[in-house]
Amino acid sequence: MPHTSPTTKVLITPAPETVVRPVYEYSEEQQAQIAELREYADSILLTTSDPYYPWELRWLNRPDTVPRYMRASKWNPPDAKKRIKATLEWRREFKPDLIPPDEVKIESETGKIIINGFDKDGRPIIYMRPGRENTETSPRQLRHLVWCLERAKDLMPPGQESLVIIVDYKSTTLRTNPSISIARKVLTILQNHYVETLGRAIVVNLPFLLNFFYKGISPFLDPVTRDKMRFNPNLLELVPASQLDADFGGEHAYQFDSQSYWDQIVAACGIAPDGTRVDSSPASNVDLHKLTTTESALTHEEHMVTPTTPFPDEKTRVEVSTISVEGDEDQNVQHLVS
Repeated sequence: MPHTSPTTKVLITPAPETVVRPVYEYSEEQQAQIAELREYADSILLTTSDPYYPWELRWLNRPDTVPRYMRASKWNPPDAKKRIKATLEWRREFKPDLIPPDEVKIESETGKIIINGFDKDGRPIIYMRPGRENTETSPRQLRHLVWCLERAKDLMPPGQESLVIIVDYKSTTLRTNPSISIARKVLTILQNHYVETLGRAIVVNLPFLLNFFYKGISPFLDPVTRDKMRFNPNLLELVPASQLDADFGGEHAYQFDSQSYWDQIVAACGIAPDGTRVDSSPASNVDLHKLTTTESALTHEEHMVTPTTPFPDEKTRVEVSTISVEGDEDQNVQHLVS
């Protein structure tokens, strides 16, 4: 492995050789179901006079939003409608896309949750280190986690819909490990309101003492989430060496500096002090009526795309590989996370 010098640079774009996957392709019947779900979601949107309406529309206009809820419901329209309605109601109360950075900044001071690098499929990586816990249990901890999930979605290259979470239990004690009740709340948010967003969940350095913790949360893991969990895998099989933290055998000798890290993430995602976006309207200039399901139904051909980056001189060529969503969804999921 080549020698790498310590750096405080956060990796906000995938490696040049990255092939983004999975990118889903939908049959005509599935596209019709997606369109039906979108029509339903439009019918329960906030009124245009509501201050949060533009942000709700912005979320709904993302090309991955509606298809994710159809896939998560295994193409059961009534269930998909129930799920997306629940998430719209949760987002109206929680407002995850409008959390001011300063509200949760203190939670980031020790680097217990950071976003840095991408796996071989172009998924952003969120590192969680419970051993670096620095605050008492509070709603702010949960809001910080959600803030990080939103930033990871901001950094996803075109075509990517999921992320990787690496939980490192090195130096974790019973005192610093999150309680089972907090873990349940995290799972509820991730499984119910960020459906189809977890690509892989990797656990490393889990001490025997904390095995009870996973036994405690296991009943609250849905089968798809449980299938995506891996314990102590060879991370270099999943993440390019250049993108993997040196603590885990990679070449990125990242040294955490709280202010530098925070400034880089806030700037990369264009987050304003009040939680809105810098020089960007919330609806992102997307015409509600022009957004069709066929725009996200890619062909089997591989495409080259250039992810949006806040720095014009940083361009990363990323291939997009597509798969069909026809057939057994569970088999697709198991293949993709294996």
